[in-house]
Amino acid sequence: MRGLHQLMPETLDIEKFLARAGRVTVVDVRSPGEFAHAHIPGAVSVPLFSDAERAEVGTAYVREGRRPAVSLGLSFVGPRMAELGARLTALADAAEGELLIHCWRGGMRSASVAWLAGSLGIRAATLDGGYKSFRRWVIDSTGRGQHINVVAGLTGTGKTRVLQALAARGENVIDLEKLAHHKGSAFGDLGEAPQPTQEHFENELAMAWRATRTDAPVWLEDESRTIGRCSVPDALWQAKQAGRFHVIDVPDEERLTHLCEVYSGHPPEVIAARIECIRKRLGGDRTTTAIESVRAGDFKSACNLVLAYYDRTYREAIDKLPPGRVEVFQFSDLDPTTIAEVLCASSHPPIPSFYHSIIP
Repeated sequence: MRGLHQLMPETLDIEKFLARAGRVTVVDVRSPGEFAHAHIPGAVSVPLFSDAERAEVGTAYVREGRRPAVSLGLSFVGPRMAELGARLTALADAAEGELLIHCWRGGMRSASVAWLAGSLGIRAATLDGGYKSFRRWVIDSTGRGQHINVVAGLTGTGKTRVLQALAARGENVIDLEKLAHHKGSAFGDLGEAPQPTQEHFENELAMAWRATRTDAPVWLEDESRTIGRCSVPDALWQAKQAGRFHVIDVPDEERLTHLCEVYSGHPPEVIAARIECIRKRLGGDRTTTAIESVRAGDFKSACNLVLAYYDRTYREAIDKLPPGRVEVFQFSDLDPTTIAEVLCASSHPPIPSFYHSIIP
């Protein structure tokens, strides 16, 4: 039973805060707009101020000083104190009576809410430096300390399915496309949720990197520097480019069948609009013919035409890599389980030959 005395909150550095966050609810007391832009993955939004109130308090602090700003903040929060306490109590009851609380800089907002939590007998800890310290950790930690294996291959080789099969085998896997909500091409947003902000993409990526085992390499898909509007952070991009590339080679017919499965369920006018977006790169005649094929219901022919652009671009990128870090694996069909098994076997330890044919 919770005592009536106030429990004093702890102040944790970022590593201790994140370690405890695995079992304790993280409460973000920044404004709704701050939270919507980006937040610590898994955190719950319990704003002390609305966006407008936060702006007013900030203006008062700059123009009039600390005391008037605090007084204004109290006038906003006072009427909602009971509601705020009830929310904290409900969250703590679901987390064995403990909460992790943070604001932007680890200042008055988190301290005030932690004080209220302690008054209610809730064990609370705040983050030293607030969300800003988390962002410094994100930038400093992502992509560092581990070797990277890259699942590579032309468009339509089922690289995402291979990543899923690798994860099922217990390998370290980070799905960049899943985090970015985008498949990385002109068609990449089809069927996806809206993309996160760049900042939140980085936050999700950092937490995914933190969750990997340090005694094994991390598998990534071979993505461009930008995935839709999200950009792979510099440190991870450099680590990926310095990694070992496992290039999947399958017959074109297999690739076309896979692409038809992925995209043919979308309305023809949507696919046609995406093809139009790459007209300059695909060429006028190819673009027109591909769009006509889509409208005629011949999606496979349209895919074949579009692949001409993507295949050329991808081969140019692979050719720029040092040959000693690129291995090509040829398969007769797109069986992600078999492909994953072969890639795993090749990476522990590295095999000497450059080209591998896995055709029964």
